[in-house]
Amino acid sequence: MISYVSVGLLGLLALSIPVGIVLFLLGFGIDTFFSSFPLTRGLGNMVWSSSNSATLIAIPFFVLLGEILVRSGVATRTYAALDRWVSWLPGGLVHANVATATMFSATSGSSVATAATVATVAMPQAEKLGYDPKLFSGAIAAGGTLGIMIPPSINLIVYGFLTQSSIPQLFLAGLIPGIALAIGFMAITVVICLICPDLGGTRRTFPFAQMLRALIDLVPILILFGMIVGSIYAGWATPTEAAAVGVAGSFVIALVFGGVSWSMITQSLTGTVKITSMIMLIVIGASFLNFTLASAGLGRELTEFMTGLGLTPLKTILVVVVLYIVLGFFIETLSLMVVTIPIIVPLVVAQGYDVVWFGILMIVLIEMALITPPVGLNLYVVQGARKSGSLNEVMLGALPYCLTMLAMAFLLIAFPSIALFLPNALQ
Repeated sequence: MISYVSVGLLGLLALSIPVGIVLFLLGFGIDTFFSSFPLTRGLGNMVWSSSNSATLIAIPFFVLLGEILVRSGVATRTYAALDRWVSWLPGGLVHANVATATMFSATSGSSVATAATVATVAMPQAEKLGYDPKLFSGAIAAGGTLGIMIPPSINLIVYGFLTQSSIPQLFLAGLIPGIALAIGFMAITVVICLICPDLGGTRRTFPFAQMLRALIDLVPILILFGMIVGSIYAGWATPTEAAAVGVAGSFVIALVFGGVSWSMITQSLTGTVKITSMIMLIVIGASFLNFTLASAGLGRELTEFMTGLGLTPLKTILVVVVLYIVLGFFIETLSLMVVTIPIIVPLVVAQGYDVVWFGILMIVLIEMALITPPVGLNLYVVQGARKSGSLNEVMLGALPYCLTMLAMAFLLIAFPSIALFLPNALQ
């Protein structure tokens, strides 16, 4: 059954069928060929139960929050403020790309939205100041991936929902690795630009008084992050309620900065409906597929297969890492996550690994998939914002940051406390 499911998944995706539909088709196929019970009779109940969750309501709220910040001009102010603080480093404005992506990751919850925001604001600056297009665009694509690691993260919400694990614990677990990745991106940029100074453009400094004034434009984002994450960990709000508070806060920020208009509101709502519909179709399809896989005994079959290989827990997790890297070349990130969770997570937990820790490791590996061809979404988002040059330039520029993510994955395996320190400390 494992081979049939794998070939069927890749074959249907190769036909460019939408991922949500592919998940349903696989579920129907498993019911027809591998189950002695009519599993499709439970489809209606499965669709209702998988979508009737207060946890999932957080998804459209976080998407709307990001849409409001992007379309109200807050991103431009944030980018300019961070430019004044980090452009003195080797690499100059490239660090502003990573820093801005980090800031917006702490509010938007979406990697693609983060990459699109920073690319739209930053690309004109690259052409004006003579930066190497490969490194500059690669840093934006990589920085955007932090949107699914640093809380609040839509992908962590979906992971928590599908594995029935604590979303606040996942948010805490993602904070240190997310910040460490951002620092790692900036560090690799410094190393590259010290070796090849021409790639980094002009290093700029600003008067200290001007740097201090720029901090005013960072305060709203920091307050918004504190409202969302602080209310969750203080016990004042669930992730869903905190997301609603974040939407209200983002609207107030947009109103203060004069970015509210009827056009902005309609575009934000339209974008939210489109993104949420795509996510929910995938989640519902994945829930039905998970149900058919479990009912047909795939989990038992896979466990027996892995046990027969005689792998140690460490070797098992390394096989899983390789599997995600390979699948990340071909499958879109959210789809990759929801398709593999019912198969991989029980196997990993049975080996004695923590489900929250593995969620963070999975997110790091999925982040790599966002900037690896041929389906790395962030690559296409950044290339679309460039409007010139080739996609190969963005791919080459993102390569050093892929290696940084791979290093973080191995660090998480060697030192699980990187992810588990905050959840354990604040229990």
